[in-house]
Amino acid sequence: MIWFKKDLQLHEFIHLGNNTMGEHIGIEFTELGTDFIKASMPVDARTKQPYGLLHGGASCVLAETLGSVASAMVIDPEKFICVGLEINANHIRGVREGRVTGTATPLHIGATTHVWDIKIYDEREKLVCVSRLTVAILKKQ
Repeated sequence: MIWFKKDLQLHEFIHLGNNTMGEHIGIEFTELGTDFIKASMPVDARTKQPYGLLHGGASCVLAETLGSVASAMVIDPEKFICVGLEINANHIRGVREGRVTGTATPLHIGATTHVWDIKIYDEREKLVCVSRLTVAILKKQ
């Protein structure tokens, strides 16, 4: 178990998406495991580019949302905050409709940085995007 709160439940952090870009584009957290979180989002007018495909930036928003929220669940919220430091993404396959689901798993959980591997799949479980997010862990002011 990597979470700071050892009995963490999905409903305890869903509110982190309220009034954010994630809420605007329809990101919903769907699953929490001992070392991963999952979320999905629609492929619709909010998340498509002009050719009718899932926008790469929307995939990055899903990836950064997953990794950032995962980091927030690993740290002591009384002492630290976490912010995205770097993200990269390889867009593997286009998606025109339905939903995509991302899974974030840790590659590194250190005292000052976390690195997350995020894989996004379509409804047919075909790989759509592979992303890596580095998150900085900062002491609260």
